[in-house]
Amino acid sequence: MLISIVGKSGSGKSYIADTLSSYSKNIKHLNIDKIGHEVLLLDQVKENLIRAFGKEILTDNEIDRKKLNKIVFASEEKMQVLTDITWTSMERTIDNYITSNKDKIIILDWQLLPKTKYFERSDLKILVDASIEVRKERAVKRDSITEEKFLEREKASLNFNRENFDYVIENDNFAYTKGKVEKIYDKSIVSRKF
Repeated sequence: MLISIVGKSGSGKSYIADTLSSYSKNIKHLNIDKIGHEVLLLDQVKENLIRAFGKEILTDNEIDRKKLNKIVFASEEKMQVLTDITWTSMERTIDNYITSNKDKIIILDWQLLPKTKYFERSDLKILVDASIEVRKERAVKRDSITEEKFLEREKASLNFNRENFDYVIENDNFAYTKGKVEKIYDKSIVSRKF
């Protein structure tokens, strides 16, 4: 079973994925943002990024995500260049993870999932939403960024059609959300044979 969890920055995607995966050792959580960070360490990806964006994205000869983010979040075209450079490596890692865990329930957690093949292949699609004020507070605290940086991210993020999802979780309050997640688990996941 493949589950897509989607939402904007600070919505609580990872909290919900972690909560679901805590219910059973047969549920695996794959945070695709982390894969995106890991592929920046690959030599070929690094070379291509330097060619595309220049050496100013480096700190101590490594890709500096903050510098790179500053460039790509300011421009859709540059975000697409980043995606074109990194996606093949990311997709290979995701495919290998799915293949090696085919007997498990896999939760994919990423804002951009609706733009990938994995979204259509998902058996269950969950949209996580929260008010912009709540998301901003969470993202600023979690990522040590300014409100301005959060608003840049917000401008670059996708808008989601709620009709494309099996569940929409309003996640302004974690205690309330946990109850919603338990209901989704009981109704749509626990029935799957492990």
